Amino acid sequence: MSTAQPTAMTLPMHRTCPFDPPPEYQHLRAHDPVARLSFPDGKTGWLLTRHEDVRALLADDRFSSDRLRASSPVRRIPVRPEDVGARSGLLITMDPPEHTHYRRMLTRYFTVRRMRALAPRIAQITADHLDAMERAGPPVDLVRTFALPIPSLVICELLGVPYDDRDRFQRWTSTLLNLEVDEDTALAARDALRDYMLDLAARKRKHPDDALLSALLADDGPESGLTDEELAGIGRLLLVAGHETTANMLALGTFTLLTHPGQLRDLREHPELTGHAIEELLRYLTIVQFGTVRVATEDVDIAGHHVRAGETVVASLAAANRDPEHFRSPDRLDLTRELSQHVAFGHGIHQCLGQQLARVEMEVAFPALFRRFPTLRLAVLPEQVPMRHDMAIYGVHALPLTWDG
Repeated sequence: MSTAQPTAMTLPMHRTCPFDPPPEYQHLRAHDPVARLSFPDGKTGWLLTRHEDVRALLADDRFSSDRLRASSPVRRIPVRPEDVGARSGLLITMDPPEHTHYRRMLTRYFTVRRMRALAPRIAQITADHLDAMERAGPPVDLVRTFALPIPSLVICELLGVPYDDRDRFQRWTSTLLNLEVDEDTALAARDALRDYMLDLAARKRKHPDDALLSALLADDGPESGLTDEELAGIGRLLLVAGHETTANMLALGTFTLLTHPGQLRDLREHPELTGHAIEELLRYLTIVQFGTVRVATEDVDIAGHHVRAGETVVASLAAANRDPEHFRSPDRLDLTRELSQHVAFGHGIHQCLGQQLARVEMEVAFPALFRRFPTLRLAVLPEQVPMRHDMAIYGVHALPLTWDG
């Protein structure tokens, strides 16, 4: 076991290819897979880049998901005293048994069966947006006309959030995920979204509907009895995750396929590949680009390195999903690749709750887009597409597309 503390590095963030993680990860994974990491708050911790180590960490109950105890690898946001009491319902930041309580409450609403039942409605929403694109004619920005509105409308209908409010919550979400905004701006966006959801929770209590937020209030099971603060926390977590991640997968996935014409041709000719294609895009792109954090609750050894209690460990999902020890030719997009244990949705008890919804949305949207516009192509050079290097969730800020009329 290593006892010496190596020099701490900063998190690799610079990409040389829009579809690949920073090239430093290849060297780290091969030569320093448990690397000492320096955080913006001045603390030091660890960075994991091997698939095996990442999965083990995310399944290890000796590591906490409490974000208030963790250091962020990409920016410093102060923890205010009131933040501790404002986390009600935010199960992504919780450990058992608190996390178990909320997760059990929500899991039954996100089963494969329930999500598959939404497919006809998702297909109708997709068709409506494709109709609007066709009427408007090229060129279009796929982000604004297709990739962002479809999952936004779906999650709004599922939760019972007014879709007319989308400009506000999309703006707050974008601010929260932007790594370049100042602390005051980020905190203001966070507070605005929280206040919005608190107001919505109060309205649902007075005027319930048949959507998910009202169903949670009406639930008479053993995990029932939510406060407005708890419902607001659950609501804003599901709202943000439910539209932001799928929107970026749809846009970035389309960009990827258009720049890999052989793979796109195979998908067009063999629609039965759609399920495999989506899993491969999830692995290949890994839009949670800076990984996920855990905090050691006790001293732990990881691959011969001693992690002290209280230290933050960053699991690089992007590096793990390109590990050649687990994926053959991992840097090659291969839509026929056999299904594998990628970690794009995380792993362990915090594995993405809405992953089945995301899959259904992509399974509907990608084939429909390429069927409707068989000559779809970029309206700019690939290097002119603005990438989301400045955001916690990777993707494109805009995707200008055209087609033959």
